Amino acid sequence: MSDAISPLASPFPALPPIAGVTPRVARAHYKSWDRCDLTYVELAEGTAVAGVFTRNVCCSSEVEIGREQVKAGVARALIVNAGNANAFTGYRGREAVEAIMAQVGAHLGCAPAQVFVSSTGVIGVPLPRDKAQAGVAAALTAPACGWEDAARTIGTTDTFPKGATATAIVGGRKVTLSAIIKGSGMIAPDMATMLGYIFTDAAVAPAFLQQMLSAAGAETFNCITVDSDTSTSDTVLAFATCKAGHTRLDSFDSPGADAFAAALHDVCRQLAHLVVRDGEGAQKFIAITVTGAVSDASARIIGLAIANSPLVKTAIAGEDANWGRVVMAVGKAGQPADRDRLSIGFGGIWAARDGQPLPDYDEAPVTAHLKGSDIAIAVDLGLGDGRATVWTCDLTHGYIAINADYRS
Repeated sequence: MSDAISPLASPFPALPPIAGVTPRVARAHYKSWDRCDLTYVELAEGTAVAGVFTRNVCCSSEVEIGREQVKAGVARALIVNAGNANAFTGYRGREAVEAIMAQVGAHLGCAPAQVFVSSTGVIGVPLPRDKAQAGVAAALTAPACGWEDAARTIGTTDTFPKGATATAIVGGRKVTLSAIIKGSGMIAPDMATMLGYIFTDAAVAPAFLQQMLSAAGAETFNCITVDSDTSTSDTVLAFATCKAGHTRLDSFDSPGADAFAAALHDVCRQLAHLVVRDGEGAQKFIAITVTGAVSDASARIIGLAIANSPLVKTAIAGEDANWGRVVMAVGKAGQPADRDRLSIGFGGIWAARDGQPLPDYDEAPVTAHLKGSDIAIAVDLGLGDGRATVWTCDLTHGYIAINADYRS
């Protein structure tokens, strides 16, 4: 992880342990760093799993295999490698993943297909099997660790460890969710974010867990962007150990299903926001709310067009109330919009309404708002009931410095 901590960083929360989940970390020495870089999480028998993955067509073998694994809905372990993405590495990359799965499966006495693997880091370098297998061997016998150690270990250019938690009452029982995530750049997710893992003691049918995770991801992980780039390795996995002692949730007709779905959504939202707050070089967290669109989907596309605009992001970095750049981004989004109905605002203050600058617009309070670390942009299209919120960060010299030096 980076030595310089993001000014938008949050302290790592107190994440409760989850019954049936045991995290461990070890050093595989994937890079010349003095830190753990391999995470192993052992899961109780009968653990349900769901996942959402990148749709980047140059994805890693880990993603390809994971998509097939989640169809069975059962997991016994998770391995996360940091420092090597193992993407665009052909048969050697796939063989390295399969070797890890077989090694952990033999240790646990389970099918290799119940062992999930993720990798993150430099693209185009095959995962070294000798280092991976030595690291796995060390992790299998390492002492159990806390969530913060696990969160630090999965990081790469992250500047702080990220975690989230929530609880819900299901069938009269308290269920707990604890989650960790890594992500700082190459963030414009399509069905996921960088690497995120959610663990709960709730009893949930795999198909229903998948339904809830996909729905939550659409409104959280798929509504964030740092730089418009979608990783080859994006993965979010949710594991339910079924240890809470309540009747299994099979659908939204199950008692407590709504409460659990809300808690899952809350955890996903927390994680998504943390990734943006650690955007490479970020100084400001930006929430863009689009209303009055022809549909929610259209509103989201417009919001992402604004969030991904270098001109908008650099204006916010410079604390410049240049709302004309937002107008530009709306117009280029390829979605229904009417110039003469468009309204733009910052920090609760409208700068333009119905396609025209407000005659009494005072830029001073907007400029004051832009000097803060949390920025709000509002766009109303005046066309319908569609709405969406998208989260991003500003674009600074720091982003260039981090990515220009990434492999060195």
